[in-house]
Amino acid sequence: MPRTSKGARLVWRAESRRADGSLRNGAGWFIRDGATFISACGSTGDRERAERRLAQHIIEKYRPARERGRDPATVPVANAVSVYLTDVALSHAKPKETAERLIAVLRWFGNTKIGDINGKVCRDYAKAHGNGAAARRQLEDLRAALNNYHREGYITCAPAIVLPVKPLPRDRWLTRDEAAALLRAAWRMRQSWKGKPSDRRTARHVARFILVALYTGTRSAAICGAAIRPTEGAGYVDLEHGIFYRRAARRSETNKRQPPVRLPDRLLAHVRRWAATPLEIKTKNRGKSASIGRMIAHDYVVEWNGKPVLSIKKAFRSVVEAAGLGWYDDAAAPDGSMRRVFRTDITPHVFRHTAATWLMQQ
Repeated sequence: MPRTSKGARLVWRAESRRADGSLRNGAGWFIRDGATFISACGSTGDRERAERRLAQHIIEKYRPARERGRDPATVPVANAVSVYLTDVALSHAKPKETAERLIAVLRWFGNTKIGDINGKVCRDYAKAHGNGAAARRQLEDLRAALNNYHREGYITCAPAIVLPVKPLPRDRWLTRDEAAALLRAAWRMRQSWKGKPSDRRTARHVARFILVALYTGTRSAAICGAAIRPTEGAGYVDLEHGIFYRRAARRSETNKRQPPVRLPDRLLAHVRRWAATPLEIKTKNRGKSASIGRMIAHDYVVEWNGKPVLSIKKAFRSVVEAAGLGWYDDAAAPDGSMRRVFRTDITPHVFRHTAATWLMQQ
C-alpha cells in the first residue's frame, strides 16, 4: 500500500557537489513536493523567505476565478481561499502556517459552494476536528477568506461563519520538579536499535531549547530561529554583550511582541559554550558525517544534526512522554482497531507561563 503524501513542505538540505567537485546546490531550505526539490531561499538560510516561497508554491496549484458579482451558490470555496492566499496571506507574519490551515479547510470545503455554507456545516466541521482551538482558528481563516472575496466584489454576499466556543486560555505552568524531569529526559534520551538503546543521543537539542525557554520565556519559534551571530531573516544572540534579539531585523512587529532581552549570566555561559564546543560525532573516523567540524550551536542556538530546527513540537512531545508527564487514552485507528495514544497538557508554549510564574514566586 503506497504511503500517504505529506504534501509540499520545507526541508533543509546540506551542500551537495557533483563527482567532479562542482557545486550542485548550496545548503539551505528547499520545498519538497513529492520527488521534486525546489530551492526556497537561494542558499541564504533565510527561513522567512523560504516560508513565503512555500506559500507561493502552494497557491500556484490553484487558479483563482476573479469574475465579479457572482452568485455565491455557484462559486467553490476553493476560489475564495486561493485568492486570499495569493493576495493577503503572503503579508502575514507566518504565511506558511496560514496556508497549512487553509489547506486543511480545503480538504473539507474545497468542492463546497460558498452559498451552501451555514451554521450546521460549520458545526459539523468543528465537531469533526475536535471542537478545539485549531478548528476555531481554521474557521476564522475561512471567514477571512470569504469576507475578502466579498469585499473585492467577486461574490454578492458572504455567509456567516459559526465558530466553536473560544477555549479558556491555558494557565498550565511547570513545577521545578517537572522542569527537571523534562531536562533529564531530554539529556538522557537515546535512539533504539533492534529494541536496544544505542549510544546516539537524540534529544539534547531539546534540552538546550528548554534551558533557553525557561530562562527567557521566549516563544518556541523565536528560539528555534535564533542565530548565534547577525543573520539575514533571523533573530540572534549577541554573545559578546549577552543580548537576545528575538525579532529579525526589518521584520514587521506583530501582536506577539518580541523585544530584545538580556540573557542571565548562567544561560549566556551555556550558549557561549555551545558555540565553542564541537559536536560529538560517532562516524567521524569514517568521514561520512556532514557535521564534522561543526560546533553544537554552529549557526543557530538550537540545531539538530548540524541543521537548524524548523519546529520542536515532535521531539518535545517525545521528551514529555519519556518524562512521564502525561497519560494514555484508547483511540480508534483507521483500520478500526484500538491503540494507545499519549496525551499531555504540556506544550512548548508552557515555558512562557512557567517563566512568568517562577518570576512572580521569587
